[in-house]
Amino acid sequence: MARKVRGFERVLDAPSLFAVAYDEIGSSIYFALGIIAAQALGLTPVVLFVSGLLFLIVSLSYAEGTAALPQAGGAATFTRRAFNDLAGFVTGWVLFLDFLIVIALSTLFLPHYLGAALGTPSLSESPWDVVVAVGVIAAIVGARLVRRSRIHTAALVLAVLDISVQLLVIVIGLAVFFSPDVLTSGFDFAVDQSWDDLFFALPLAMLAYTGLETVANLAAETREPGTVLPRSLFSSIGLVVITTVLIAILAVTAFPSEDGSSGLADDWLQAPIVGIVTAFEGHLPNALVDILRVVVGLSGALILFAAATTAITGCTRLGRSMAEHGMLPREFGRLERRSLVSREALVAVGVVAIAIVVATGALAGDDAAFLASLYSFGVLFAFTAAQLAVIRLRQTEPDLDRPFRAKPEVRIKGVPLPLPALIGAPLTFAVWVLALVTHPGARYAGPAWLACGLVVFFIVRRRLEASVLDDIDPVESLPPSVAYRKVLVPMKLGNVGEEMVATAVALAKERGSSVEAIFVVRVPRAFPLEGPLPEDVRRRAEESLAEARALGEENGVEIVTRTVVARSIGHAIVEDAHENSVDLIVLGSSPRWRRQSRFFSPTVDHILRHAPCEVLVVAFPDGTFDESD
Repeated sequence: MARKVRGFERVLDAPSLFAVAYDEIGSSIYFALGIIAAQALGLTPVVLFVSGLLFLIVSLSYAEGTAALPQAGGAATFTRRAFNDLAGFVTGWVLFLDFLIVIALSTLFLPHYLGAALGTPSLSESPWDVVVAVGVIAAIVGARLVRRSRIHTAALVLAVLDISVQLLVIVIGLAVFFSPDVLTSGFDFAVDQSWDDLFFALPLAMLAYTGLETVANLAAETREPGTVLPRSLFSSIGLVVITTVLIAILAVTAFPSEDGSSGLADDWLQAPIVGIVTAFEGHLPNALVDILRVVVGLSGALILFAAATTAITGCTRLGRSMAEHGMLPREFGRLERRSLVSREALVAVGVVAIAIVVATGALAGDDAAFLASLYSFGVLFAFTAAQLAVIRLRQTEPDLDRPFRAKPEVRIKGVPLPLPALIGAPLTFAVWVLALVTHPGARYAGPAWLACGLVVFFIVRRRLEASVLDDIDPVESLPPSVAYRKVLVPMKLGNVGEEMVATAVALAKERGSSVEAIFVVRVPRAFPLEGPLPEDVRRRAEESLAEARALGEENGVEIVTRTVVARSIGHAIVEDAHENSVDLIVLGSSPRWRRQSRFFSPTVDHILRHAPCEVLVVAFPDGTFDESD
């Protein structure tokens, strides 16, 4: 079966995907630098470089998994495929937490950058930063409810802006106050700093490289994902790691650690890039510093707004994938004509993100560090699960088409396994354990979030009367809409017509719908539409509609029938669906079209492209019927 989904089109080429990946992964430096510097102090560049290398190792497994399974869901998809639905749900649920934290941090830091640009310190003060953050989330969700977002349309512009601003800060900073002596002396433990502080900072450093899951969720919209996705992913990550480390070097040079504290974290925790620009004072004309502050502040606010938007989109797409596989309520998998993703999912994400923002604003002290530690719980768990899934898929599905393979490989019991995953999985798991040991947020709030998710999962599976380990295939189930008030079935004589009416009747009985059957008479342009129908045509229409009514009576379903005269069958069905506000069109597709260049007939293809509602297409196997579609 196939249904009409006006949605995830493969529109992302290599430049567009590179831009999206750079925007997503590179935006995190705007809120992560101050949080990490507060703990790592002068060792911030080292910590970011080590975490960047680990991130790059993990991305090799993500590239293989998403190229082999180019679907929405990211790590949750190939974890479910490798193990079972329970493992897929746990991975997806902790990733929900990470998306929500990125939304919260992006919107909480946004007013600080905006306030620095506009010269309005009140925006950076409590409670106005929380008010602005809540307003931004509400505005994004409201806009997404009205229309779908086109990530790739603005991605290139934002990527150019982001790279330009970061390079400008780096070049000016290196030229103005870079000092090898200060940098070298900073690469050491500060006063009262110990290995415990470094171990505490390492999990937090994963916050500097967010967005990998958002990019993985775009595999379903990427042209030639097997080649384009890995190439774009690795090039963007490599550039992000370089710029992140260089900016960190500038940070520790401009704000050397004194008395066991970082000036950057003390004064510019929530706008660290603006803080670096202010360090140019005394080295550059004041007017130029003011211009740079405005540019960095405005661009930072814009990039953080974009990061929050794409995080909301990624969260809802992950929810759709999980709902299709019976892991979340079906409402979260519904496709909407305007927003593309489910309205229920958008509202739920917005409400939970706002709750996190408000709760964070109410906390005193290390509220941002708490969210960062909670983020490390989810992302490190997901990274470990994703790499283990890639290893297992190599063993259980050796013939799976893998356009990209993580290399180098080592043979274990005759199976070529990816060395990056064999190394990366134990490393990410070790850092995850380190996060649990050193961070109360990861140790307590993370498992609490996971426990809540498991309750949701068990309730959903109980309603579906399915085991928690069952693999629910969305192709074998109906679209996850709650109900269809009207079901339209175009009629024709013979086996195909009977099967289509039977399908429509079964749907009507299950969901309390009404059925409307139409017989479309196609009139060539050489003849007028208003004339009487030929006797044989009129008889076929009456027999076909009578057949539909009889089948409905046998099953206790009333079927409304009518005959429509038109030039084009496909246009007539679409117009009838518009005029009568139907919720579902049921069509049959004979096998002869799949032996030709088209998969569906021109009529079915037109309806799929232009129907105002969902379309259920039953594609019959080759040899089932000899009738034409």
